[in-house]
Amino acid sequence: MPKALVIDDDRTIREMVRRSLEKVNVDVISAGAADEGLEAIRSESPEVVLLDIMLPTVSGLDVFREIQNLDRRLPVVFITSSSESNVAIEAMQLGAFDYLAKPLDLPKLNALTQKAIETRRLMNIPVALPVGDVKPENGDQFVGRSPQMLEVFKSIGRVAAQNVNVLIRGESGTGKELVARAIYQHSPRSNECFMAVNCAALTETLLESELFGYEKGAFTGADKQRIGKFEQCNGGTLFLDEVGDMSQLTQGKVLRLLQEQKFERVGGNKTIETDVRIIAATNRNLEEMVKDGSFREDLFYRLNGMTISLPPLRERGKDIALLVEHYLNAACYEMGRTETEGVSSEALDLMMQYRWPGNVRELQSVIRQSLLNSTSPIIIPSFLPGELLGETAADVTIVSSADPEISETGDTLPLSDLRLFVDERLVANSTDLYSETLETMERYLLTRILNETGGNQTRAAEILGITRGKIRDRIAQFGISLEKTVSIDDDVT
Repeated sequence: MPKALVIDDDRTIREMVRRSLEKVNVDVISAGAADEGLEAIRSESPEVVLLDIMLPTVSGLDVFREIQNLDRRLPVVFITSSSESNVAIEAMQLGAFDYLAKPLDLPKLNALTQKAIETRRLMNIPVALPVGDVKPENGDQFVGRSPQMLEVFKSIGRVAAQNVNVLIRGESGTGKELVARAIYQHSPRSNECFMAVNCAALTETLLESELFGYEKGAFTGADKQRIGKFEQCNGGTLFLDEVGDMSQLTQGKVLRLLQEQKFERVGGNKTIETDVRIIAATNRNLEEMVKDGSFREDLFYRLNGMTISLPPLRERGKDIALLVEHYLNAACYEMGRTETEGVSSEALDLMMQYRWPGNVRELQSVIRQSLLNSTSPIIIPSFLPGELLGETAADVTIVSSADPEISETGDTLPLSDLRLFVDERLVANSTDLYSETLETMERYLLTRILNETGGNQTRAAEILGITRGKIRDRIAQFGISLEKTVSIDDDVT
């Protein structure tokens, strides 16, 4: 039977992990301290280590380094309650197998452990092409614990040290420049220049001059030479925001630079060499633009060395509460609002239900507006901007992104015949049928009750006999969103 070692000072977590993994035939060894865990690695030779990153007397990252000294091929999964990105990014850069956030998703824990065990088996086979280590660097921080954001953090950790161009995709306000800066901060170029250019904010002529520079006399008003961003960023990183707004002419010149790392200033004949890493971002569908001829296909592939897709805020579930806390603390400090105590549950419910078309940027603005509107230490609904107050419980429809068959009415299970569901999972060789069945039934029940209450989470909690906090957790876990609808009585313009 394969062995998993869990190193965590919390006895409850250790016991929870043991009970869960034993159901999938994994023998669990427990250690409450770092030295005890390191000794267990020497004596028990586990296939995978589950390591708490926030141990009482020592950092989990330091323990991980010691584990690597003992056995560099031993998969280590970090467990933490930290919501900051630096932990995830540094862990992935150091070579961690994966990252789990508390409260633990037990089915995911089981699946991830089994995957690590299989990886351990494969890693015992000698590799044909060994690679070098990646040195971790410090960088920008995000706030987030949702699965989507953990994937973003891990992607940053994987790509930062590689000298490839990166394409960041996402809606406006999701934090694309923050991702670019994090990649830069964690890259070998972090001691060199970082510059950002918004391609949508400049005309074709101005953008060309901004990127490539110009010689004196190149055009009317060019009374002296100007060095462009590609030249200034030699050895560093240039962030091209809204790259889909470039003209065809500028696209061609940027393509040549990416291919040859050479260019000429506007009005000049001298060829200049540069070494610059490009991180591009867009909120547009570049594939469709390639099809209709408005964006060069060859440039698209040059920019798309790796894609990082940022989720919209409405899909990040409980991250909204973390972001509210983070930006509220920051705004209180900046504005000197020492008397502010926090956000009421009703106000938080409204923010959890809101669709956030402006994403994180809009949330920051809402927090600041709410503080300016507040006349008491607690942020209550009446202090929120009008757009949030206009979206009440009576105006929402429940949509479960995890199961589209529940999305319409929530009145039927995705598989009404429970026996059929069980039979299909057996045919699929499921090793976690108990948890899968309970999750399916719980998702159905929650969606059905939320539809019954018109999205009123307080009333749903009363009917189900659980706390409103647990309702919010389950909404995030199952990917249920509360979408605003327009009734037939509403004026539509």
